[in-house]
Amino acid sequence: MGRGAAIGRSLLRAAMLLALCPGAAGGTWMWLGIAAAGGPEKPGCSSPPLSPGQQELCRQKPELVPAIREGARLGLQECRSQFRHERWDCRPPPAAPRRPPAAFGQQLSSGTKESAFVYAVTAAGLVHAVTRSCSAGNVTECSCDTKLQGGGSASEGWHWGGCSDDIHYGMAFSRSFLDAPIRNASGKSGNGLLAMNLHNNEAGRQAVAKLMSVDCRCHGVSGSCAVKTCWKTMSSFEKIGRFLKDKYENSIQVSDKLKKKLRRKEKSQRKIPIQKEDLLYVNKSPNYCVEDQKLGIPGTQGRECNRTSDGPDGCNLLCCGRGYNTHVVRHVERCECKFVWCCYVRCRRCETMTDVHTCK
Repeated sequence: MGRGAAIGRSLLRAAMLLALCPGAAGGTWMWLGIAAAGGPEKPGCSSPPLSPGQQELCRQKPELVPAIREGARLGLQECRSQFRHERWDCRPPPAAPRRPPAAFGQQLSSGTKESAFVYAVTAAGLVHAVTRSCSAGNVTECSCDTKLQGGGSASEGWHWGGCSDDIHYGMAFSRSFLDAPIRNASGKSGNGLLAMNLHNNEAGRQAVAKLMSVDCRCHGVSGSCAVKTCWKTMSSFEKIGRFLKDKYENSIQVSDKLKKKLRRKEKSQRKIPIQKEDLLYVNKSPNYCVEDQKLGIPGTQGRECNRTSDGPDGCNLLCCGRGYNTHVVRHVERCECKFVWCCYVRCRRCETMTDVHTCK
């Protein structure tokens, strides 16, 4: 049962990702994340439905396949973490694997704020995972950032050393692997949706670069820190996820008709430049409150909510004003354990009752 459930969960993950990032947009690369998310086997280059260009890259650089899987896992995990209290929680409806892929998440793949976040967070995940693999010495054609070696400031008592993360290789690989399938998806000019997807991919990569930080280690007699060795490192992916969630909250709606470059939909705001790290969307989000099988929206019925919260996880907002049910859950666990000489541990059996609230 345990293994079957794990496989089922993995298929749900894959179905969600395929729906959010359809094959024409190159999103099927995330099938490589099934194994990292607990699948039964580790697929290779020909197992998932990668685009021809992605398959070729995969064959040329087999040592990067684990990093690609890890990038998919990072993106999905962070998406769920950031949206766990929202009406859209980055999860597919329960029956998704039995539906045709085109019917699942159809609305989410058509240029909403949610698909913008998924494109950005998964592109960032790929940069992060590939760069980590380079720094760990797992890839022959990349390593630490050698351009920083030997630099620093003698007067200020520090110099570059250690292993700085070289995100340039990771960003270049992410562009080659993710952007090429989108560019080849349609020969039509003026497609604002494809341009939006490319922009959001780049926004995810820019988030990794923007949040690079400097770590230092002190050297000197008795820890005096007379000299410091410093190196550049990527931020935790959780921090990158929070940055992208903030960009999601302030995302910009653009016109679906492309004229040389992406433009804001609001004519009065078109003089305000669009920044590289901004998230863009074309279509407004659907109503996530109620189940819509055609659009692959599970709704919020049955979701657990917080009765005392005024935030998005609160019963009022999460349940969309429909009210909530309350039931009591009984927890039994060992408690007040003591070591008895000699030689065993004696514990009490403690029981607690907790109120659980779920949306009607």
